[in-house]
Amino acid sequence: MDSAQVGEADREAVRRQLGRPPRGLRAIAARDNAGEPTVVQTWPRLEDGTPFPTLYYLTAPDLTAHASTFEAEGLMKEMADRLEADAELAARYQRAHESYLAERDALEPLGTQVTAGGMPDRVKCLHVHIAHSLAKGPGVNPFGDEAIALIAERWPEHRYLLGSFPT
Repeated sequence: MDSAQVGEADREAVRRQLGRPPRGLRAIAARDNAGEPTVVQTWPRLEDGTPFPTLYYLTAPDLTAHASTFEAEGLMKEMADRLEADAELAARYQRAHESYLAERDALEPLGTQVTAGGMPDRVKCLHVHIAHSLAKGPGVNPFGDEAIALIAERWPEHRYLLGSFPT
């Protein structure tokens, strides 16, 4: 989808959510059950040419707050420890990285193997993993899927933010 196809109402909703105009907005990648954007897809380069490897960006304020809570509680460290100890999990995470990289590079190759969120060796940003899972659906990003399941369990009143993601 061309950024010109993102409607003005969606641009305004994302601006309101972020508290600033969105940068590099390419498409709305996920919506909540009320139709509001929850995740945007960005271009691999911002308007000024700066590389921006974060293809999916979480915009819903409540989901962003929940991701920050998990990060502050040390969930990323626990996930990273599991990544080192579980070869099957590491393989799934590697596939998430490869999928993310292929999708981004299909839009515009940046000439780097850097994706986002620490993939494939670390767990660095739960916001990215949640956004990736919401945009692509379950089974693509194992840590995003886990974080979404935790949100649904811990904050059931916010299940509407997860759109059609099964909870």
